[in-house]
Amino acid sequence: MISKLELENKYKSDFPILKQKVNGKDLVYLDNAATTQKPKAVLDAINDYNENINANPHRGAHILSVKATEAYQNARDTVKEFINAEFSEEIIFTRNTTESINLLAYSLGELLDEGDEIVISIMEHHSNIIPWQQLAKRKNLKLKYLYPGEDYRISRSELEDKITDKTKIFSISQMSNVTGVINPVKEMAEYAHKHGAYVVIDGAQGAPHLKTDVQAIDADFYAFSAHKMLGPMGIGVLYGKKHLLEKIPPFLTGGGMIEYVYEQSSTFAPLPEKFEAGTPNAEGAVGLAAAIDYLQKIGLDEIEKHEQELTEYALQKMEKLDYIELAGPDDLKDRGGIISFNLKGIHSHDLASISDTEGIALRSGHHCAQPLMKHLNLNSTGRISFYFYNSKEEIDKFLASLQKAREVFGYGS
Repeated sequence: MISKLELENKYKSDFPILKQKVNGKDLVYLDNAATTQKPKAVLDAINDYNENINANPHRGAHILSVKATEAYQNARDTVKEFINAEFSEEIIFTRNTTESINLLAYSLGELLDEGDEIVISIMEHHSNIIPWQQLAKRKNLKLKYLYPGEDYRISRSELEDKITDKTKIFSISQMSNVTGVINPVKEMAEYAHKHGAYVVIDGAQGAPHLKTDVQAIDADFYAFSAHKMLGPMGIGVLYGKKHLLEKIPPFLTGGGMIEYVYEQSSTFAPLPEKFEAGTPNAEGAVGLAAAIDYLQKIGLDEIEKHEQELTEYALQKMEKLDYIELAGPDDLKDRGGIISFNLKGIHSHDLASISDTEGIALRSGHHCAQPLMKHLNLNSTGRISFYFYNSKEEIDKFLASLQKAREVFGYGS
C-alpha cells in the first residue's frame, strides 16, 4: 500500500535545494543520516530573524533584544514540547550532539570516582565514544562495551552481563547511524537505573525520525542536533532532568552563565543559562523551532511509516542482487531508514563518486564508527538514508546507479 506521503509527494517541493540538477540529472539526496535539507519555512524563519530581530537575547531592554529573548525562549519551549520534557529549563542549547555529550563527560564525570565504570556500545558514533574515553583516562575509570549479536542487535543477556552496580554512566544511541538498528532504550534505561547508573541517550538519529518522549523513556539525559532534522548546523540540544542539571557543574564558563562575579570567585545563573555561556546561536534556535513545527505538521508517526516503507522496498530490491553485501539486519524489526552496504569488488568511495555522476548523493566510509566497522570486519561501506521527502522512484534511480558502477569496473550489464 502506498502511503499518503508517497502518493502525494507534496513535501519535496518545499525544499529549494532538492529542485537542482547534478550533472544534468535530478538530485537524489540519500545522505539524510549525515545532514537533512531545509524546507523554505525554516529558511524563511532564519531570514526573518536576521532581517527583523537580530539582537542578543537576555542582554538588553531595547525592543530588538526583547524580541530576540522571546524568540529564543519560544524555541526552548518548542523543543520542550517536542520531546515532552517536564520543564523548559531542562532544555540546554549547545552546538550539536557532540558538544552535548562532551558537556556530560565533563560535568557528569565530576560525580564519578576512581574505579567506577562507564558502559557504552560498540555501535556508537565516535562522538559517544571519545568523550567517555577521555573521562575514563582522566579519572581512572573503566570503560566497557556492549557488543551486538549476529542479528546486529544488543541482547538482554549482553546488557545484564556488562551493567553492574559499578556502572555509573550508561550511554547508548537511540538508533545506529550504520546499521539503522533502533535500540530498546526504555528497557535499557530501566535496567541501568536499577543498578544506579545515569542514563545518557544519543538521539542524533532518533529524534528526527521517531516520536520521542524523554519522560516515558526515563532518560536522564538526551542529546540531538538540529541539522539532522531540517534545522541549521551549529545548534544542538541537551535535555537533562532538572535535579541532575542543578547537581552537576557547568562545562563552559563566561558571560551569560553567571549570577555575580567577584574578584576571586563567581556564582552561577540558574538553569538553563548555567550551561549556556557566551552569545547564543539564537538564529539557530529559531531555525530548529521552525523545523520542529514543520515536522509536527506532518507527524512523526507518518514520517516513520513512510521511511519504513522505503526501507522495506529498498531491502527487498537489494537482497535480490548477489553483488550486494548488506551490513545490517535484513528485516524491519526495530530498524530505521539507514542501509549500509558494499558492492563486491568496488570500494565504497568509488561507488559514491560514480553515483554522484548520476545525481545520487550517498555516504561512503566508516561513518565515524570505526570500532563498529572493526567489529563487523569492514573497512568502509556505502550508506543510503531516507527522510520523508524521498521516494521509491529515487530508490530505483539509486539501484540503477549501482549497475552503472559495476559496468565502469568491468562487471558487465
